Amino acid sequence: MICIDGPAGAGKGVVAGDLAGRLGWRHLDSGALYRTVALALLRGGLMDADESRIEAYLRECRFEFNAAVEGEGNRVLLNGADLSAEIRAENVGVAASRIASLSVVRRFLLARQRRFRRMPGLVAEGRDMASVVFPDAPLRIYLHASLEKRAERRHKQLKQKGINASMGDLIRDLAERDRRDRDRPLAPLKRARQAEVLDTTALTVLETRDAAWRLVTAVWPGMAAG
Repeated sequence: MICIDGPAGAGKGVVAGDLAGRLGWRHLDSGALYRTVALALLRGGLMDADESRIEAYLRECRFEFNAAVEGEGNRVLLNGADLSAEIRAENVGVAASRIASLSVVRRFLLARQRRFRRMPGLVAEGRDMASVVFPDAPLRIYLHASLEKRAERRHKQLKQKGINASMGDLIRDLAERDRRDRDRPLAPLKRARQAEVLDTTALTVLETRDAAWRLVTAVWPGMAAG
């Protein structure tokens, strides 16, 4: 079991996907679950509803969450419809950041996230994987990078998709998302106890992957020969 926490744009998805691929383990992108719930609430017009209405609505919805295996991304379905691509929209990400502070949403997803933990192993990424969801994980990594570097990465991603975005706007959006994640009273973003810190600001993708793999082999030396 490996947990990777950190702010948006720090490289959690890249690292988690690479480690899961090398180890032959499942990969849980917890953000995909929150995005799916957010999209359901957006469609239901319930983003600003009280928690009792949200809880009742979520009970009526049929969610299916499948962990990534063999390099494929996490697959999420809502009432039978595959939303794996749709949840990646920018507005859905913003909505997910907002609803992540709601206790009703966190309760709804907690048990569902924990069910992903089974053989042969799991690499879970998010904001509270090590601090709340899997606090006994043998390896906990806290991944971070400077705000400017994370905005630069996001800008590059959007540009590759043909989407124009202002660096200034991206920096402000990420700073606001960081503030919400860090300051929420329930399961805030923080470095979990005994988590290894990995700063990716000055690292390439390859260097980041190699640094994370070294952390894995320090905990499980036998993996180094794999």
